[in-house]
This record gives sequence, C-alpha cells and structure tokens, in this order.
Amino acid sequence: MTKKHLNNLIFLISLLFFGLSCLAQNTTDNSILLTDLLVELETKHNVKFSYADKDVFSIRLTKPKYDALKPTLEFIRTTTDLTIVKLNDRYYSLTNTSTISICGYVLDNFEENTIPGATVEIYQSNLTGITDATGAFKFDNVPENSLVHIKHLGYKPVFIEAKEFVNTSECKTIAMALSYQELDEVIVTQFLTTGLNKLSDASIELNPAKLGILPGVSEPDILQAIQALPGIKSVDETVSDINIRGGTNDQNLILWDGIKMYQTGHFFGLISAFNPYVTQKVSIIKNGTSALFGGGVSGTLNMHTLEELPVTYTGGAGLNLISGDIYGEIPITENLAVQVSARRSYTDFLNTPTYTTFSEKAFQDSEVDNESEFYFYDFTAKLIYEVNPYHQVSVSMINMSNNLNYFETTNDSIAPNRSNLNQDNFSIGSQLQSEWTDDFTSQLSFYYTQYDLDALSISNNDAQQLKQNNLVKESNLKLSTNYKLKQHLDWMNGYEFTETGIENTTNVNQPPFASNIKGVIRQHGLFSELKYSSENEKLTGIIGGRINYFENLNTFKEYIFEPRINVTYELLPNFKTEVLGEFKSQVTNQIIDLEQNFLGIEKRRWILSDGDALPVTKSKQGSIGFNYDTDKLYVGIDGFYKEVSGINVYTQGFQNQNQFDGEIGSYTVKGAEFLINTKNNDYSAWLSYTFNKNDYTFDALIPATFPNNLDVRHSVTLAGNYTIGNLKLGLGLNYKSGKPFTQPDENDPIDETVFPNEINYVESNSSRLPEYVRADASAIYTLKLSDKVKATLGASVLNFTNRRNTLNTYYRIQDDNTIEIIERVSLGLTPNASFRVQF
Repeated sequence: MTKKHLNNLIFLISLLFFGLSCLAQNTTDNSILLTDLLVELETKHNVKFSYADKDVFSIRLTKPKYDALKPTLEFIRTTTDLTIVKLNDRYYSLTNTSTISICGYVLDNFEENTIPGATVEIYQSNLTGITDATGAFKFDNVPENSLVHIKHLGYKPVFIEAKEFVNTSECKTIAMALSYQELDEVIVTQFLTTGLNKLSDASIELNPAKLGILPGVSEPDILQAIQALPGIKSVDETVSDINIRGGTNDQNLILWDGIKMYQTGHFFGLISAFNPYVTQKVSIIKNGTSALFGGGVSGTLNMHTLEELPVTYTGGAGLNLISGDIYGEIPITENLAVQVSARRSYTDFLNTPTYTTFSEKAFQDSEVDNESEFYFYDFTAKLIYEVNPYHQVSVSMINMSNNLNYFETTNDSIAPNRSNLNQDNFSIGSQLQSEWTDDFTSQLSFYYTQYDLDALSISNNDAQQLKQNNLVKESNLKLSTNYKLKQHLDWMNGYEFTETGIENTTNVNQPPFASNIKGVIRQHGLFSELKYSSENEKLTGIIGGRINYFENLNTFKEYIFEPRINVTYELLPNFKTEVLGEFKSQVTNQIIDLEQNFLGIEKRRWILSDGDALPVTKSKQGSIGFNYDTDKLYVGIDGFYKEVSGINVYTQGFQNQNQFDGEIGSYTVKGAEFLINTKNNDYSAWLSYTFNKNDYTFDALIPATFPNNLDVRHSVTLAGNYTIGNLKLGLGLNYKSGKPFTQPDENDPIDETVFPNEINYVESNSSRLPEYVRADASAIYTLKLSDKVKATLGASVLNFTNRRNTLNTYYRIQDDNTIEIIERVSLGLTPNASFRVQF
C-alpha cells in the first residue's frame, strides 16, 4: 500500500468515527426515556403520575421543548399510544390504548367439533359477540392489554390475553372443556306428585315451581305440602306448628337461604310465611342430617331461592281469597340479577268465606266484634352477582309481619276487652361461593335475623293492661370447604359461629308486676364429613360429626359431640336399604302461654337454655328403612327410635296439674312409617301409615312416665291426583287417632284447700280425644294465553264433609267455682280459590 493510499484510509476512518460521534451526541441530546421525563415533570410541576410499568417501559421519545405542563402532556399523548387522564389538580393516570385485531375458532377439546353460539366478551372494552356456525369470531380495535372471555353453557369458561392472538399467523384455535356439575342423586322421581323427589341420602326434595296438585290446596304451600309425607303432621291443623316424628315445632331447624327462621306462619300458623313462587328447592330431613347443620333436634327444613343467574325475565302475579302477591326474576347484566316478591292480605278490608272460617277457628273461645282487624305481609329480595365463573356472591333479605287488633264484648264489662298482637321478622344474609380448583370449593356465609313479638291486652273496663314482648336477635358466620380426595370420595370441613340473644319482658299495671329476662348464648361449631359413592353407585355413605361449644355468658359452658351417619345400599335391583343415625342439640325453645291469655289466642315465646331450669336440649336417633322403586310403583318402610332429653314442661304446652311445675324431663319415640305409591304420567295415588309411641319421662312427677302431648299413635293418609289435559284433580282423606288430654277427678274435681282453688286432675294424659277425620279436594286448570304467558285457575275445599274434629280439650275454674270445659275444634268446611298469571 502506498503512503498516499494509507493517508486516505486514515482520513476515511477518522471521518467515520467523527460522524458516529456526532450522531451519538445528537441522540443523547434530543431523546429521553418516558419514565425519566415523567420523573422530571413530577419534580418540576409538583404532580404525580400513575401507570403500569409495562405500559411505559422502554418508550423513548424526543425530548419536548416545552416548559409548561399542559403542552408537554399533549406532546406525550400525540407521540405515543398512551391516554392521559387528569384525576385532580395533582394526579394523572397513563394507560396504553394501542389496539389490535383478533380472530379465532372455538372447538370442544373432546370431539373437536365447532361450538357455535359461544359468547366472546372483551374485558376493558364494550366489545362482545358470539361465534358463528363454524365457531369463528373476529374483532377489530381490541385493546392490546385486554382479556378475552369465552363462555358457553355446558363448557368451562376460557380466559386469554388479547396479545396472545398477535403471535399467530392464522386465527387462533381455542379448545373448551366440558363442564360437569355434580347434582344431588335422585332415587325416586315424582314421589307422591311432581316436584317431590326422594334423594340418595333419604331426604326429600320439594320443588314448588314443579309441584303438582295436592288435595285441599289450590296453589303451592311449602309447609302444607310437606305434611303429605309420612311422619310429618300437625296436631293443631296449622302449617307453622309442624311435628316431625313426635317432636315439637320449635325443635325443627327451619332455614331460608341459610338463615334460621324464628317465624314461619301467617294468621296464627294457618298460612305459610314463605312465598312458594320464589322458593326453588326445599330439603326435608327427618334423620341422618349432614354435619353441616347444627340445631333442630327433631328435623330440618332447608329452603333455597334463586341459585343461578336467570337467562330471561320471568315473573308472575296472583290472588286467592286471603291475599295477593307478585314476584319477578330480573337479569340486569350477564353477571347480575335480582329476584323480588311481595305478598299482602286484604283481610283488613275484605271478608271472604276463607277468612271467615279461619277467624272462627282462631277466635272460637271469644266473642270478637266486627271491628277487629287483621292483616299480614311478606317481602323478599335477592341479589346474585357472578364476580367471575368461579366466584358468585348473593345477598338475600326477607321481611314478614302479622298485625292483629281485636275487641271482645263481655257481659260484665262496659268497655270491650282489647288486644293487639304484632309479629315481625327481618332477616338478611349473604353467601360467597368459590371454586378454587376442579377439586376444591368453599362457601362463606353470614346472616342476621331479628324476630319481635309485641302483645298488649286491655281488660276490666280499661283498668288492667298487660304488655308482653319477645325479642330474638341472632348473628351467624359459617365457612365450609369441600375437597375431592378421589373420584368417589369427598371431604367436607367447616366452622360455624352463632350468637343468639333473647329478651322476654312482661309488665302488668294492676296488680303491679314487671319482669325482664335477657340472655345471650354463643356457639362455636367445628364439623367434618366424608362422603363416598361406589363406582357402580350401589353404595353411598356419609359419615361425620360436629363438636359444639355452647357458652351462656352468665351460667354455663358445655362441649357436645354429635356424630352423624347416613348409608344407603342397593341390595337388589330397585331394592335399597337405608341406615341413618344422628346426635343433635339446641339451645332455643318456645314456651306456650296459657290459653286464657289474649282472648284464647295462643302465644308462643322463644327462650334460651340456661343450664339449670332449661338445659341444652339433646337428641339421638337411629333408623333403618327399606324401599322398592320402579317407574310405576314405590313401596317404603322405615323403623326409628328417637330420644330427646333436656325438655321443660313449659315448652310442652301442658294444661293440667303439670303446667306450672317447671320440671326437667325427656321423651322417647318408637315408630314406623309405611308408604305405597303407584303412579304414571296421568295419575298418582298413595297410602301412608305412621305409628308412633311417644312417652314422657319426668322423674319428679307422679307417674314418672306417661303419654306425650303429641302422642298420636296412628296416622293414615289416602290420597291421589289425576290429570286430564290441562285439568288437574286431587282428592284426599286423612285419619289420626286422638291425642292425649287430662280430665278432672270426677269424685273430687276442685281442691278448695288452696287459694285460689285448683282443679284436681287424674293421671296426666290418661284420656284420649276422638279420632280426627278430614276429607279434602282441589282442582287446577291451566290456560296458555301465549307462547310465554300462562294462567291458572284453582279451587280447593278443606274438610268438605264439614266434620268438626276436636283438636284439644282443657279445663279452667270459673268465678262461680265451677269447671268450664274448653274445646278447640278444627276448621270447618273451608273453600278457597286462586287465579295466577305467569310469564
């Protein structure tokens, strides 16, 4: 190489380095990272910027020449894909708004078939649509940082980030997995009538919306319908005083959307307080209760309203000869819906034949004036919000009220006796259901319920006033989890906390008397349960238990262990056996005020166990049953033994020599239940028989053992329904042997050695009332007004033979020192009619 050539090469290399140096110097001087620029602006103008690092990371721009904040932000906005929002005078937010186009094909991951009609929703935007016949979808202007949600009924939802679609040269293929929902296994469908099913755990499930016709009712009534089952009756002909296998009504655990109910009826228990048109499912458990439930030593009724988001708006309205109601299920968005209902009686301004018959039964021991006024109402609301496909929140509320003002004219009074009775119940609860994995789920719930009974009686020419109040406040928190250990083995665990406060006040002005009794009990419960189902489904079993810790703040503390077992085994095709057992306990009971209070109107008040005068009530029960079921025939028989301890005579409603003793005792029930049901698509006929031998044991009384007040030895129901086109007919006959009562001693009826005089009774419950017989009929006709609207006309007659059955007999001493016999008789012929529209 010549010297000239070498000099030229050195010059070119120097020129190249000089140019690169100038370029580098120019870049350094005129460009800046956005994050650095934002820091400078925050310091210089005393502002703050909020942003996601991924939205601004590595963005470099020419350094703006502006000193003012506003033009600088405008420059950033125009030279990047960022949106700047002024939150207030100091704070600003920056978000990336770059958009892309996406497309895809949705297939199922099993058969690889296309899925048309799948919903595709773009989060962080208003874009939504459905896949076409080939399973394809396409969207433009999709935010790059958004989330694509794909869902279809029967498949598990899919979530994909939008930016994943950019990396594919063709439309992305998305595979959806089938969704399997575990449902309660049904052993018997159309059990007695449509809408009643017997499940594999021996419980009965009632679906009011699908409930067929039952004799004596023109439209569904939840608490009336369950009395069609063997072993569940009411000795006083009410729907709110239900006796399950010889137990008292306060020994039943009644739940509405997981909330314990302390009021269950309207019009002194003649009408159910729960609207059947918003109640989707009712579980009736007589034995073998899940460890999930605490309390209710006699039985459990678990009611559920709307549980899934409705697809379309549905509703209805109707009226009968007592009340009118309206309800609706309203989807607000794809993941938000509400359910509401309202019902009110018009008995305060309209007398109907049904109301007249009800009044005669309620006021049969008094002379009530026409100025008396009664009405009731109930209102429910439920909100369901699907946070995402794996988490759902619901809030439920129920409010019910009974209001009674009545007057009674007596021969020796210038002014009529007046009484007011008001019952109010308000409850609210919330549930969070979560599916964490395919094998692990949880449910967290909370409720608050308040029951208030106010009673006022003014008598003796306005000289005497009696005021009584019963207030119940209860809060509950429960967490339960379920883990699938294996394909056929589930493990449920949980914790429950309950605080119950009850207050009872009594005030009398003449003679002066005042009483105010308050109590609070806190209950902690730990529960665990294993559920197994064999691969051939011949054997299903549930075994578990609860550990309850009761704490009355002033008197007692007690631990109670409650084992539970529930086993079903298929011995032969269509032939199964059931073995059930449980220990249970409860700390709330009802005392029954004397019949002569409030003009003969029965009044029940809730009280708490105190560990002394009323210990914790405990029960243990075992049963074995066999049932044979085919499409056309069901035959079942159950034998059971139940023992309940820790009862007080005040909670049993004695009206003899034992009503004031306050003794502690127990009762034992030995019984059997038989049911035969034949059915097809047009008819269902059934015969049920229940035998109970129910005896008290009070060691301090003489005799120590005697028949229970609810000892109805024999109970028979023969009933059926038939469908002819749009017409449904129901007919039924009920028979019960008479319940026990106590008569005065014929030879020495009155004890005049004490003041005031008392009645001398013979042995407790040594006499029996006459047998009870009642025949009922009903008919329902359905009209289709349009594709979406139908109407139903219903008519029913309770006791169409007008037989006056004696429900109770008791005695009291009159002013002339003679004994008055009081007989409470049943409803007479009671017609009712209804008209409903549903859409």
